[in-house]
Amino acid sequence: MLTRTILLNLAANKNAERILRGNPLSSRLITRFVAGETIAQTIEPVKALNQQGITASLDLLGESVTSEADVEATVQTYLELIKVLRTNALKTTISVKPTALGLDISSELCKQSLTRLLTAAHPERFIQIDMEGSPYTQSTLDLFYSLRTEYENVGAVIQAYLYRSEADIETLIQANARVRLCKGAYKESAEVAYPNKSDVDANYLHLMKRLLDNGNFPGLATHDPAIQAAAKAYIQENNIPKDRFEFQMLYGVRRDLQQQLLSEGYNLMVYTPFGTHWYPYFMRRLAERPANIFFVLNSLLHK
Repeated sequence: MLTRTILLNLAANKNAERILRGNPLSSRLITRFVAGETIAQTIEPVKALNQQGITASLDLLGESVTSEADVEATVQTYLELIKVLRTNALKTTISVKPTALGLDISSELCKQSLTRLLTAAHPERFIQIDMEGSPYTQSTLDLFYSLRTEYENVGAVIQAYLYRSEADIETLIQANARVRLCKGAYKESAEVAYPNKSDVDANYLHLMKRLLDNGNFPGLATHDPAIQAAAKAYIQENNIPKDRFEFQMLYGVRRDLQQQLLSEGYNLMVYTPFGTHWYPYFMRRLAERPANIFFVLNSLLHK
């Protein structure tokens, strides 16, 4: 847990960000773990994923936006992205962070921004509302439910490290909502989240089984080989068809496991970020599973 804490602290450290951005190796980080800094740069990486049978979920990096002008810029980028995806007939979904769409300014501004995106994306493009730190959990779910009554092309994300997630999963199942289940990548206190990895893993497996049994095409977001193996075992034991769910992984992380899932006939979605604000995202992904540090270092040396 010490490594995780250090990485999460580094995610908000501007000096550390400056050092990493100034390192010549940082360009390898961008090309390996981020599809590009512009929409145009994402097209070929997404095509390559699609050719392998992988669905992409594109996410414009950046969050905690505090000016309406920046919110509008984010909305315009997503609107342009939706047009480009439609023109190129790419197999993708879209992921959005509520604070990038103005949640820190007002819930109404965020809802208006997301409504514009859902309208533009309807009916063929699915939009997942990402989950951020626990102070935003309830407001994000409120946002989801308020939009779900009108738009079916919207989904929610649940973090297994939060105590409240079991109750949230049951409510989402009742609403027939599409859910991405992840472990959680923000620094949380023991008052709201399981502090021990073993407890997070156990809760993930419990919530995963509920979604596999009763969920609406859930996304199992994990790079943990043990959890993937447990999921496969549960799926086989309970004769759950492979078209009822998908595994989800991050762009550039554990490509060996991605290929294994594909070879075994599982649906796979790869969360594919783009944009210039890659540093906080990158550090939180390492904190989510510190074992990924090895794969990052290996990638930098043997790209």
